[in-house]
Amino acid sequence: MADKISLADQAYHTIKERILNLTYPPGMQLTETMLADDLHMSRNPIRTALKSLHSEGLIVRDYYKSITVKEITDKDIQEIYQLRELLEGGAFREIFESGRAEEFSYRIEERVVRMCACAGDIYQWELADTQMHMEIVSVFDNERINRIYENNLNEVIRMGLYSVRNGLHINKANENLKKMIRYMRSNEYEKAYEILRNDHFLIGKSSALKK
Repeated sequence: MADKISLADQAYHTIKERILNLTYPPGMQLTETMLADDLHMSRNPIRTALKSLHSEGLIVRDYYKSITVKEITDKDIQEIYQLRELLEGGAFREIFESGRAEEFSYRIEERVVRMCACAGDIYQWELADTQMHMEIVSVFDNERINRIYENNLNEVIRMGLYSVRNGLHINKANENLKKMIRYMRSNEYEKAYEILRNDHFLIGKSSALKK
């Protein structure tokens, strides 16, 4: 039983990562047989993994039980980026208004260091980027907001990869974040937020929409 659970868990994480890093892109049809061949497993753990991925909304099934990686629509992108700008915009303002800009500059810097270290791997960079954004909203200390972000991370990661592939330059974004951190330490809210908004909302959204 332990072996079966372990294989199912391994299948789940492998398939999920391949969906998130666009190895299995939105709209791609999957079959248990194909996945079993890819992962060198029997179909039983694959079937268990697919049930979990379906419950998370990463795959969809139609009337004929075909399996497809969930599409990302323009409406999805517009809604996710609107949500992020509203929540993170409020969080960023709260960081300054609560007098915690310097504290958060160091917390965000830790995430940016990780982003710089991952610059050669866009999937790992995107994972690090989502953690940087989670650090910003953590100022609210609000579990409900955290859950909203966590519930949308799968889409955020895939949209972020589209952004990088279609115009968002990783090295430039990293350098701009370093500038943002310096502005935070000098308590310059407007200049700091302009960088966050331009690079991670406006350019990010427009690049993702080119998918």
